[in-house]
Amino acid sequence: MSVNVNRSVSDQFYRYKMPRLIAKVEGKGNGIKTVIVNMVDVAKALNRPPTYPTKFFGCELGAQTQFDAKNDRYIVNGSHEANKLQDMLDGFIRKFVLCSECDNPETDLHVNAKKQTIGSSCKACGNRGMLDTRHKLCTFILKNPPESDSSCVKEKKEKEKKNRKKDKENGSGSGEAGNHNDIDAPDVVDGEEDDDDWAEETTEEAQRRRMEEISDHAKNLTLSEDLEKTLEERVNIFYNFVKQKKESGAIDSADKEILAEAERLDVRAMGPLILSELLFDENIRDQIKKFKRHFLRFCHNDKKAQKYLLGGFECLVKLHQSQLLPRVPIILKALYDADLLEEDVILMWAEKVSKKYVSKELAKEIHAKAAPFVKWLKEAEEESEGSEAEEEEDDENVEVIYYTFFFFHFFTVGLAPVIHKALYPVIAARFISGKISSFSNLSSLFSTVQCRCCINN
Repeated sequence: MSVNVNRSVSDQFYRYKMPRLIAKVEGKGNGIKTVIVNMVDVAKALNRPPTYPTKFFGCELGAQTQFDAKNDRYIVNGSHEANKLQDMLDGFIRKFVLCSECDNPETDLHVNAKKQTIGSSCKACGNRGMLDTRHKLCTFILKNPPESDSSCVKEKKEKEKKNRKKDKENGSGSGEAGNHNDIDAPDVVDGEEDDDDWAEETTEEAQRRRMEEISDHAKNLTLSEDLEKTLEERVNIFYNFVKQKKESGAIDSADKEILAEAERLDVRAMGPLILSELLFDENIRDQIKKFKRHFLRFCHNDKKAQKYLLGGFECLVKLHQSQLLPRVPIILKALYDADLLEEDVILMWAEKVSKKYVSKELAKEIHAKAAPFVKWLKEAEEESEGSEAEEEEDDENVEVIYYTFFFFHFFTVGLAPVIHKALYPVIAARFISGKISSFSNLSSLFSTVQCRCCINN
C-alpha cells in the first residue's frame, strides 16, 4: 500500500507516492532488533540512500543501526512499531527531502566536504539553499555523501562497464574519449571553480572574506563533533562556556550568546541549572534582578527549564545552608515575582520531596521552610476563584444597606410608620440622584408617591 510522500497533503491524486514502511521485529532480549523490510523501495521513492532514513531513526530513537546493502537489510536495534517509524519518517522527509519553497520532494543533496556544508536544490522550482547542520544525521551525511553511497557507487560502476563494452564494440580510441567526457568532465569544472576561488584572494577584501568562511566552517565542524558527544560532555562544554564569559567580565551582555550555545549543544532545558551554579551565591536576591534577562531566555513558558531552576536553587541552598535556608520563602517569592517560576510549577514541586539534587533530609527542610509561601500561593488562587462570587454578593448587599440606612432615618424623623416598605427603593434612588436634598423636604415626594398608613386605627 502506498502513501503520499508529504503526508500533510491529503489529496489522493498526489503524484509523489512511497510504499508504507514494513517493520519486522527479530530476536529476543538484548539482541532484539527491527528490520525495515522495504527500506530500499522507500528510499528510492524519496531519492535518498537507504542508509539516511535508517540512520535518522537511530538518531531519533537513540539506538544503533546496521546496514547490509548486499542483502538489502537495514536494521534499527530494539523493538519498534511500523506506525511509530512511519511517523518518524515524516520528520526525515520534512527536514531532508521536501523543498523549503514549494514542498515538493524533487530535491538533491550536495555535500561540500571542505566547507562541511550540505546544500539542497529543487528540480521543481529551482530553489537552492543550505540545510541546518545541527541534526546528528548531518554528521553522517557529511561523512557519507550521496555520491559515495554503496548503491550509487554500484550503479556508477555498472554504467562505466556498459560504456566500456559499448566502446569496444565501436572500436578505436574514440571510446576512451567518450569515457573521459563522461567521467572526468566534472573534475575539470570543479578545478575551474577552485581556480576562481584562489584568484579572489589577491585582494585584501577577498582574503578577509576567505578567513570568515574558514571560521564558519570550523564552527560547523565543531558543531558536528559536539553533537556526537554524551549529554554529560555537552553540559560540561556549556558550563565552561558560561564560566569563561563570567571570568572575562562579558557575562552581563552575553545572554543571547549563552542561549545560542545551549541550543547548539541541545542542553537548553538544563541551562538554568548551570546558570544557578555560576551566577548565584548567598546574595541571590540581588542577583535575580541582575541576571533576570539571562534566566528568562530559558524559563519563559518552559516548565522543564523552571524545574531545573528549582533544582539549581536546592543545590545553592546546600552550598550556603546557614544563610539561605531561613530565607527560602523570600527567595522563592523573588523568583516568582521575576516571572522565572510559574505558580503551577512551584505547587507541583511542593507536592513531592525529591533527593535528585540534595539529600532527602535537606530537601524536607527546604520544603518545610517554603510551606508559608506555598500556602500563600494556594490561598491567593482560592481567593481569585471566589472573587467573582463575592462581587455578586456585594451588589446584593448594597441594596440591603441602602434600605436599612433609609429606614433608620425615616424612623428617627417619625416617617417609618407612614411609608410603605415597597417605596424605600424609590426614595433611595431619588436621594442618591440628588432629587431629594435632605430628609426634611420629603413632603414634595409624598405628593407624587402613593403612601398608606401602616398603623391600624
